[in-house]
Amino acid sequence: MVQHESPTVFAPWEDPEQKPLIRFIDVTKRFGDFTAIENLNLDIYEREFFALLGPSGCGKTTLMRMLAGFEAPTEGTILLDGADIAPVPPNRRAVNMMFQSYALFPHLTVEQNIAFGLKRSKMTKGEIADRVLEMLRLVRLEPFARRKPHQISGGQRQRVALARSLAKAPRLLLLDEPLGALDKKLRQETQFELMDIQEKTGTTFVIVTHDQEEAMTVASRVAVMDHGRLVQVATPDGIYENPNSLYVADFIGEVNIFRGHARALGDNRYEFTWAEGKAPFTAVSERDDIPASGPCSLAIRPEKIAITAERPEGALNAVEGTVLDIAYLGSTSTYHVQLAEGPVIKAQTANNRRISRRSFNWDDRVWLSFTETAGILLPGHE
Repeated sequence: MVQHESPTVFAPWEDPEQKPLIRFIDVTKRFGDFTAIENLNLDIYEREFFALLGPSGCGKTTLMRMLAGFEAPTEGTILLDGADIAPVPPNRRAVNMMFQSYALFPHLTVEQNIAFGLKRSKMTKGEIADRVLEMLRLVRLEPFARRKPHQISGGQRQRVALARSLAKAPRLLLLDEPLGALDKKLRQETQFELMDIQEKTGTTFVIVTHDQEEAMTVASRVAVMDHGRLVQVATPDGIYENPNSLYVADFIGEVNIFRGHARALGDNRYEFTWAEGKAPFTAVSERDDIPASGPCSLAIRPEKIAITAERPEGALNAVEGTVLDIAYLGSTSTYHVQLAEGPVIKAQTANNRRISRRSFNWDDRVWLSFTETAGILLPGHE
């Protein structure tokens, strides 16, 4: 029998032998009395597609501008390949930046836009022509080489800007909301193109975005930021399935949050009291910061909650409520269920049949249930 080796998982951050390409060491950035970045430490590894995610004003763009050389840290050090980049001007860094506006020259053709930065290098005309052709092939724009930017689509202009940014083979490419100007369907298609190009070139990408879906789709790891601090850095599935705080749980995707009191039962199991007179839930948690007895919150994703007409037999965690609203989203339906003397809970079901009558309607009485491992127990109420 032929034995096939499983593909190597890309996770340099788990290997203590790996040295980061970029290191932020105790970095603080102030603008007058305003602190944009506060005592930040972060490692980014070679070949990563790293996402900085957070709401407007969280500090993600400031972080990127410091990498590009447009801002300098007030305190702390930023290392690239082990060297302090503070004294290195932007045009001499092995870093390039792609802006949301693309900033293409309207009077130049696609190939001339890609070649623009190369003409300032020591490359010969033949080498420049070869490199431009290589970039055109990479972004699949060979047939459009002689067109001007106004003669191609928004998605194609985005690919020209990407090709121009990669032409000089930077060690690091910074992408500032690069897909913000595209419509949703084109944005989703372009996300996969970006991932493919990043993998082919082996360039380290750092993307700034406030779009959770975009970050979760493209990134090897995601850094969730808030008020100039890193709240959590993890893989997309780690961020989604194991948020380290209520802020992250609430910021990433849809979530239901119960606030109550947890009491340890042993073997990592907890009794979670969430409303007076209601049967407590049972939850499992291996976190070491859950108190033996104290205030806690239970976060549960809508797709992990089952909705049924009758109480499921043997269900540990089950509550009854009334269907308040229904959101049909094509592949899924989300039911908003009002619990008696409790919160409104979202439960999501897959629409796995082409034509089917809705199982539940407005004002129906239903049961919601979930397993003891479905929720994430988090300390406190924040």
